[in-house]
Amino acid sequence: MASRLSALRFDALAPERLARFWSGLLGGETTADATLLPGDDVGFAIRFVPSGQPKTGLNQIHFDLSSNLSPQQETVDRAVALGARHFDVGQKPEEDHVVLADPEGNEFCVIPAGNRFLAGCPPIGALSCDGTQAVGYFWSRALDWPLVWDENEETAIRSPRGGPKISWGGPPLNERTGRNRLRFELVPDGDRQAEINRLITLGATLIGTDEDSTRLADPDGNEFHLRSHQ
Repeated sequence: MASRLSALRFDALAPERLARFWSGLLGGETTADATLLPGDDVGFAIRFVPSGQPKTGLNQIHFDLSSNLSPQQETVDRAVALGARHFDVGQKPEEDHVVLADPEGNEFCVIPAGNRFLAGCPPIGALSCDGTQAVGYFWSRALDWPLVWDENEETAIRSPRGGPKISWGGPPLNERTGRNRLRFELVPDGDRQAEINRLITLGATLIGTDEDSTRLADPDGNEFHLRSHQ
């Protein structure tokens, strides 16, 4: 038994506005509750949820957008026209990826064509995460996704069916500045309590419950949600 990654919860000051931005950049249908639906059955939804806390510091997760379906500069220009801005995270002049921030300051990267790591990936090529090697192993077991990279304490996993990769960069880790604004949302394949127990056995910690999910944390302390229903 394993859990399925059904969505990425994305805290937003103005969920509808942020959903329009990402829908315009990535394409896809947005629902009335500010959820951007996946383009195919190997993707995941992006659920923009209201938060009164503005972003501070770097996010623990950011999107690496591939240039497999449209040229890098075309994606950059479209993002800027929709309200993104160029963003400095200390990247070097010789680096060929472009770092941007969405209208609420959430950073993301546009990777040039020819990148081997993102070859064959959709527009969201990867969820690039701040995290340890151990947390990469945890999520590989939690989702039953094989490791596709495991070198120098950097790890990455991908669904056997394709879709985006999830990667963890290893140490040094960024300083935490409050609750993660982007959080995984899982749906159990079987009995929910049995899945909670399994995740805890793998190294998760139970945090609590809210109206639609059980909240847990992975071994690095990143909160995630196990939904009570589809």
